[in-house]
Amino acid sequence: MTIELLHETPVLVCAPDGDPLSSVADALGLIGEAGYGEASWVAVPVQRWPEEFFRLRSGLAGEVLQKFAQYRVNLAVVGDISRWTEESSALRDFVRECDRGRQCWFVADLAELGERLGERLGDQPNGS
Repeated sequence: MTIELLHETPVLVCAPDGDPLSSVADALGLIGEAGYGEASWVAVPVQRWPEEFFRLRSGLAGEVLQKFAQYRVNLAVVGDISRWTEESSALRDFVRECDRGRQCWFVADLAELGERLGERLGDQPNGS
């Protein structure tokens, strides 16, 4: 994991390889790492999420997002999720709602995350 500045926003970027983030405890570990590194966003590649994360019935995505929101850390799921959205209209709706907000985004890559962060900064008064 590394901290990268994307449009003046510190982002904890997780490597694609590594243990799956299969529990709320794993999410809390990332939140702690983000706090230690003073990152306001955590970018997690799709490869690190188990299948259950993309199956909304499991509740894992909701629990994870709730923890991120509770600790005021933003989450970016990075990579191609079309495999799962093609199978589930509920997931497509969930992703669309997340992408409209400011807490969790589903992005293709870090470049897209950087662009969205830049747009977000432009929306705020005085660019801050």
